[in-house]
Amino acid sequence: MQTLLDSKNKKAYNIAFGLALFTILYNIAEGLISTYLGFEDESLALFGFGSDSFIEVISGLGIAHMILRIKKNPNSNRDDFERTALKITGFAFYFLVVGLVLSSAYTIYTGHKPQTTFWGVVISIISILVMWILVLWKRKIGHQLNSAPILADANCTLVCVYMSIILLVSSGIYEVFQIPYIDSIGTLGLAYFAFKEGKECFEKAENDVHCCCD
Repeated sequence: MQTLLDSKNKKAYNIAFGLALFTILYNIAEGLISTYLGFEDESLALFGFGSDSFIEVISGLGIAHMILRIKKNPNSNRDDFERTALKITGFAFYFLVVGLVLSSAYTIYTGHKPQTTFWGVVISIISILVMWILVLWKRKIGHQLNSAPILADANCTLVCVYMSIILLVSSGIYEVFQIPYIDSIGTLGLAYFAFKEGKECFEKAENDVHCCCD
């Protein structure tokens, strides 16, 4: 019975690690596509969304390392690699917040409007679907392993869903109604969540608490 349980847990940890790798690769692709189209279409919200995806890649590397660690020892605490990854991620989020807020203020001041936000709608819908599936899958594995770190990662992935919804709403409203400044307002919404994520990264780097983005 114990051997069977160990085999199931090993399989579950392998799935968790595979989900972490998929999250990293997906965010790389999403970041490249979103920043390129955001720049081409002059959509600040889409460009900021893509920039956030690149930061999620750094976070994802720490998560992948974490899963390998708890697979070897479920009761172990964060190591130096994870704490460093969290601090780098936190600084990156804060840097992004400054860039998004200043850029939003500039576009509002100059009255700049994106050429189109069509791709923001498309990318946000895809992101919502993909990230929601990841949330459910990670939660399933987290409950199966009774693992607080994996469940915390699932909650952090849920924040990506919230950010995708902000992009969808702002891009959709602008595309349909051409309301001025809505793209910039959506960007400020992204900045709010980026700030929260950055703050929590530093808090997690200083202790071993696993709760995240509840």
